[in-house]
Order: sequence, then C-alpha cells, then structure tokens
Amino acid sequence: METLPLGNTGERVSQLALGCMLMGTMADEETSFRILDRYLDDGGNFLDTANCYAWWPGPAFRGGESESLLGRWFARTGRRDEVFLATKGGAWIRDLAEVRAHPDDPGAAARQYEGAGGQTLRRALDDSLRRLGTDHVDLYYVHVDDRNTPLEETLEALADLVAAGKTRYVGWSNVRTWRLERIRQLAERHGWPAPVAVQQQHSYLRPRPGADTTSIVDDEQLDYLRTHDDLTLVAYSPILKGSYDDLTKRREHHVMESYRGPDSDARFAMVAEIAAELGVTGNQVVLAWLRQQRDPRLVTLVGVRTLEQYAAAVRSLDVQLTEDQMTRLAEAGA
Repeated sequence: METLPLGNTGERVSQLALGCMLMGTMADEETSFRILDRYLDDGGNFLDTANCYAWWPGPAFRGGESESLLGRWFARTGRRDEVFLATKGGAWIRDLAEVRAHPDDPGAAARQYEGAGGQTLRRALDDSLRRLGTDHVDLYYVHVDDRNTPLEETLEALADLVAAGKTRYVGWSNVRTWRLERIRQLAERHGWPAPVAVQQQHSYLRPRPGADTTSIVDDEQLDYLRTHDDLTLVAYSPILKGSYDDLTKRREHHVMESYRGPDSDARFAMVAEIAAELGVTGNQVVLAWLRQQRDPRLVTLVGVRTLEQYAAAVRSLDVQLTEDQMTRLAEAGA
C-alpha cells in the first residue's frame, strides 16, 4: 500500500485511508476488528473517525461508538503506535431528540451541531481521547466549518491542544476555499498551527452547476490545493456510496443531489466502459483514478461495513489505468 507525504509535516500516510465511521454500529465489533486487523496487515496506517460517529444508524446510538470501538481494538491489539489516527470535533449533536423528531428535515442535524468554540473543542477532544483510550491523536479536524464562532477563538484552542500534546496536527473539513485561506492567514499571523489536511467530499463526478460545494471539492479548491503543497486533500465519499455500481443509489441516494445531470451521465458511462475493458467494477475504476491523480496527489478515504467491501477497495490498488484511459476519463462529460 503506497504512502504519501502529509503536507510538509514529514509524516507519510497511506494513500488509502480507512474510514471507521460505521464501526460499532452498522459494522459489528467482530467484523470491525477483522477489517482493522487486515488493513494494518496490508500495510495501511491511516485511520479516520469522529466524535459524532455514528448517531444516525438507529435510536440505540448516540455518537462516540466508533471511537469507543477503536479504543477497545487498541487495548486488545496494542497497535495504537502503528497508526496515524485522526478524529474530529464540532459536529456532535446537542439535542438528538430534536433531530430525530424531524426525520424529513435535511437541516435538522446541522442546526444542532455543537460547533467549534474553544471550550467545546477542548472538552470534545478530551472526551474523544477517553473513548479512544489514548493520550493523543495525530490529527484533529474541525469537522464542519463554524461561521458562528470567531476563527481566532477556534485556532487559539487548537493551538492549545497541540501545545498540550493532545493532538500533533490540525485540519479542517467541509470548508470553502476562501475560509481556508483566512484560516491559514490567521494561523501565520499569530503563530498558531495551520491545517495540514483538508477533508472534503471528492469523486470522479463533478458537482452540477448551482450545487452547494461547501463540502465538495470544486475547481477553485483544486487550483488552491495545487499551489499549496503544505495542505493535503483527504477525499471522503470517493465512490459516492457505491453509486458507480448501483443504479438504485444513482437514482435515489441523497448523495447524488449535488451531481445529477448530463455531465454525470456521461461520466458514469465512461466509467462503465473502462470497467468493462478491465474486467473490474466501476467503483474500482474510480478508486484507481483517484489514486493516480498527481496534481494534486490526495488521500482516498474509504468507509466500509463488511470484509467484502474492504477487499473490493483493496483490489482497486491493483488496477492500473493506462494513459489513454486516464485521458478518456478526464475528457468525458457534457
């Protein structure tokens, strides 16, 4: 499994990161432990979670389940020092009953995010460390950019957490490019740690005109990342919930709301064409396409619930797209 530099930190992380979002909920403990064991045995080292993972699979869950499972796995295996561990704060749900009372309201959860206030992040990371059973994480993200809290307050709190040894590096997620630049300017001005990673949704499809791209990499953000090699893109939802191989998800899953249109139709068709040429799945073609990006290079974050899904993702590492295939993928679209 290949590694790549994390910004200019001197760290090298697996180009295929393992998302642990549904471990402890939709993925049971035995399955989760087997996936984690296999990922490390395959040479992987980059684990990703968050304090709010995962409240949404059912009423029995509150958040914190993924971190708690990882804590039990670290205790069982003693492999904490073998991984680069990332978690996030800011999207913990304050009033879960209120969110669950309005299941058809897409904004209900966002209105209940606890945000990135200084005291909130300090408490949240302490809670995460307790669940994880460790004294530090390697990377701590602001999970959702919080425009209701002064950036100075958030950045100063993150600097305190780095100084205390509770996280080694900081990152941001679900953030627009202009905000990211403002964050970096403030960090430089005050001598605070700047983000070394930005975690955004990124796949082969391009967002449709007019889509909300706060959480999705757009052309402007790609251009920004090409000229700032001290910031590494960690691409989440790379296969858009499996939509490249599942027509039902392509038609019905809410993740497609930002992409539907003739451009995506043309790109889906090209993925299917190349998958047929290679005898692999469309999802594997897209994971290979992301892995072969060079400008910028990026980490691909895959979240899996089963050993079969994990094995399929790892098989994508053996898929090598030709120059002609990469060109056809790049030129496809309406």
